Amino acid sequence: MPEETVATGPRVHTRVRHGLRRPHNWVQLGKFVAVGASGYVVNLAVFTLFAVALNVHHLAAATIAFLVAVTNNFWWNRHWTFQARGGRATFQAPRFLIVSVIAFFFALGILELLVLAGVPEVLAQAISIVAATPLNFIGNKLWSFGHRARV
Repeated sequence: MPEETVATGPRVHTRVRHGLRRPHNWVQLGKFVAVGASGYVVNLAVFTLFAVALNVHHLAAATIAFLVAVTNNFWWNRHWTFQARGGRATFQAPRFLIVSVIAFFFALGILELLVLAGVPEVLAQAISIVAATPLNFIGNKLWSFGHRARV
């Protein structure tokens, strides 16, 4: 079977294989993780403030923490990770938010499962963010800040 067809283009596994061979993608992933680490710290600090210090329900605290961290992450990913300053922020921001919300709901589900399983809330939040990172990176690289988002 050929690796490409006229109607569908390259198959997913072919695109992934080629993408893994490009050093630029690994550099971007490193930058994305660094930005994510700063957002992670912001997220956990805000979550801890609301969930522990202010006794806000863990799902509400996670939502507030997400909103604060996503703003930080958009700016840094747009300007540094994907160097997509040439694109329109008004076009990129909604895409970034959509990808982030999808990853957030994925993380929220993991958070709830871990809390129900007896994992302490802050640790559960930390684990859920890490679990959602690959989904977030791929969505933002390919859709939020991809070539079409810069035009």
